[in-house]
Amino acid sequence: MHASQHDDSPDLAPAALDSVDKKLLDIIQTDFPLVPRPYALLGARLSIAEEEALERVRALKARNVIRRLGANFQSSKLGMVSTLCAAKVPEDKLDAFVTAVNACPGVTHNYLREHSYNIWFTLISPSRDEERRTLDALSTQTGIPIINLPATRLFKIRVDFRMETA
Repeated sequence: MHASQHDDSPDLAPAALDSVDKKLLDIIQTDFPLVPRPYALLGARLSIAEEEALERVRALKARNVIRRLGANFQSSKLGMVSTLCAAKVPEDKLDAFVTAVNACPGVTHNYLREHSYNIWFTLISPSRDEERRTLDALSTQTGIPIINLPATRLFKIRVDFRMETA
């Protein structure tokens, strides 16, 4: 199954990271270089080689310290719409439902929760009509009704997990 559990990261104490890892994490959370060779620039900022910067990121990802490394786009500024969706999926249909949801190109997150609505996912679409068609098709394909919860007001919260103390 590809849905993520909310608490799927191992409990890593900050002491498990050396000072270079901590500085690297601080940089990539908010200031990842958008250049052809970002790891060369990261390495230069950290006084390490490009290869070491890349290997450290790979190692942090392998240890689940980093779950995802990628851009976040404001879908509305790209002319898109987004919504939060929830579904009550019986245990025997979880794998099939998650596979169907994850096959949709506009799904950005898909989480398994301990709740009667146990699958929550976000969907970005070109329009509300396309959003509805996608959700209707998913419900038809899986036999699972999906609740569509589009935002009525956007609150953008920036969260940085500072690793190095000032």
